[in-house]
Amino acid sequence: MDGNRNVYIMLTDTGTLFTKSIKKYTRAPYNHASISFDPDLQELYSFGRKNPGNPMNGGFVKEDVFEGTYSKYPETTCVIYRLEVSERDIVKMKRVLNVFKKNQHKFLYNLLGVIGVSLKEPVEFSNSYFCSQFVAEILHRSGVRLWGKLPALVTPDDFRTNDRLHQVYEGKLFEYGPIKDRFLDGR
Repeated sequence: MDGNRNVYIMLTDTGTLFTKSIKKYTRAPYNHASISFDPDLQELYSFGRKNPGNPMNGGFVKEDVFEGTYSKYPETTCVIYRLEVSERDIVKMKRVLNVFKKNQHKFLYNLLGVIGVSLKEPVEFSNSYFCSQFVAEILHRSGVRLWGKLPALVTPDDFRTNDRLHQVYEGKLFEYGPIKDRFLDGR
């Protein structure tokens, strides 16, 4: 029997100049998407800054709430969703994720793709993704179809408005129970 499991999608707003610029255009409350296989967000993946101090150096990242970009922006707000999937879906997602992990040096941030989304025209390059495109790609390649559009056209707001996602938390990232507990326990 194929049991049910969950993956977690986190949308964030760090309040950086880059995110403020995107927010002006999208008018969406969150503009960054990440995926995790645990509610504690210890295994959190996305496409974003490789170095918290350099927004121009982007690509595939295993995000660390306490050491990475979020640590520089303690006022980050977020919404966390739970998506129920099968055990088999999880296995497929982790297989796809492992391709990104093993080849992470080959992947780039798809800044032109962000512009393409605003024009409703997919801009895809080999080994180049933006955050919501990456999360949608992990789901899509695993057979989890949440929309009838290409991953290259998926925005963070598309996750927020999808009926299959169930909100777990909304508020300041560092006030989310499991994050707060890890911080108090010394991580």
